[in-house]
Amino acid sequence: MIIRQAKITELDQIMNMYNSCVNGMLKLKIDQWDSTYPNIDVISQDLNSGTYFIALIKNEIIAGINIDQMQDKTYLSIRWNDTENKFLVVHRLGVKEEYWSQGIGRILMEFVEKMVKDKKLNSIRLDTYISNKKAINFYINLGYKKLGTIFLKPNKNEYYCFEKQIS
Repeated sequence: MIIRQAKITELDQIMNMYNSCVNGMLKLKIDQWDSTYPNIDVISQDLNSGTYFIALIKNEIIAGINIDQMQDKTYLSIRWNDTENKFLVVHRLGVKEEYWSQGIGRILMEFVEKMVKDKKLNSIRLDTYISNKKAINFYINLGYKKLGTIFLKPNKNEYYCFEKQIS
């Protein structure tokens, strides 16, 4: 598997990956994402910012993740352990449904941890939907600490904020 920065020309393939991921989530009654999010506009912004990365197997995009330092203003209500604010934020980690439970998400999160170390930062921050037990357990198993809840979107429940300090 190869992880690399995505190109704008790969937008359609990335959206196909998200469609697969969202369909799988909806089958499990996880409504964190739907037909309106993640959308082409959001992913295009990620691509244009140069902060979107993809995982490929045999030239097929099987997963994607946005990694930057942009946090929603609601994050300011969380008492983060990294008081130096030297962090990266993970957004929109998605894996094609047929590749679930094969360690792809873990490999992408290890990639983020390496970025934190290379940039001499301290931590990773992210959020996930309160009813997405699969993602909650995934992050806890990777050593992330649940620090509080926020409201991100209208007509949705709370989101848990997680942080992992990297040494």
